[in-house]
Amino acid sequence: MRAIWVDKGDEGRQHVELRDVKESVLDATTDDDLVDIRVEWSTLNYKDALAVTGRAKVLRTLPLIPGIDLAGTVEHSSDEAFAPGDAVLVTGFGIGEHTNGGLAERARVPAGHVVRVPDGLTTREAMSIGTAGFTAMLAVHALERHGLTPDRGDVVVTGAAGGVGSIALLVLSTRGFRVVASSGRPELAGYLSSLGAAETISRDELATAGKPLEKERWAGGIDNVGSQTLASVCAATARHGVVAACGNAGGMDFPSSVAPFILRGVTLVGIDSVMNPMDQRLAAWEALAADLDTERLAAMTEEIGLSEAIPACD
Repeated sequence: MRAIWVDKGDEGRQHVELRDVKESVLDATTDDDLVDIRVEWSTLNYKDALAVTGRAKVLRTLPLIPGIDLAGTVEHSSDEAFAPGDAVLVTGFGIGEHTNGGLAERARVPAGHVVRVPDGLTTREAMSIGTAGFTAMLAVHALERHGLTPDRGDVVVTGAAGGVGSIALLVLSTRGFRVVASSGRPELAGYLSSLGAAETISRDELATAGKPLEKERWAGGIDNVGSQTLASVCAATARHGVVAACGNAGGMDFPSSVAPFILRGVTLVGIDSVMNPMDQRLAAWEALAADLDTERLAAMTEEIGLSEAIPACD
């Protein structure tokens, strides 16, 4: 089978290439029931680009096939829950980091990590959503579980032009929320508006430290940036609002104070899309299938072949 193969090259440096590999590389060391999948689509995520280029230590063992998500058709399953021909998807659980991932023609995955593609979605559409869209829906569900409703006020989405942010805009606007998009790319204001943003602000407004408590601007937020941006979002969140943190594009630090949390009762929720429980996964994917306009999704998606994946990561 063809796969993106990452191994150690000369002098211990990482080497990556598209090559033929034996399917025996998929042999797992687990006793779990396994599902063999003919991979049809995978999303090229930011984390995948870091893995392929070696700019960050995403791959925890070598050699390895990267790719943190995939969708395709079951070829064989030792678990009765899946049968040959089933359309399935896999995200997280360490694929493409600790175990072989989706940038290959085939994958072998524990059955407990596999999700059936919901009715209304194709495998291509599932990977047009991918890990980013799945993360966005987990964040929206987190806001709603903590009582956020459209009548409470605006929701801010940072990093709004990215994968998570774009799907978050679509889902929130579909559910009736007024969404404020924060972006560092003013030329994309029209695009963000087409996804449902009622207002666009510059990321610079949130990138500079202010007061521990700022004027209440929104009832909730989905943050993909971290660092000062997340702190600023929390500082401007209204009383008893909720903020979902799901990214660290701006840094891992959190230069905030306890003021938003103890003086306004703001809730900060972390979103873990890697080891998320299966019941929440299923609910998220069913909601994505119900909420997303597939034509709009197609317009957001660029398709490349496996042979183009390595240069696309540069």
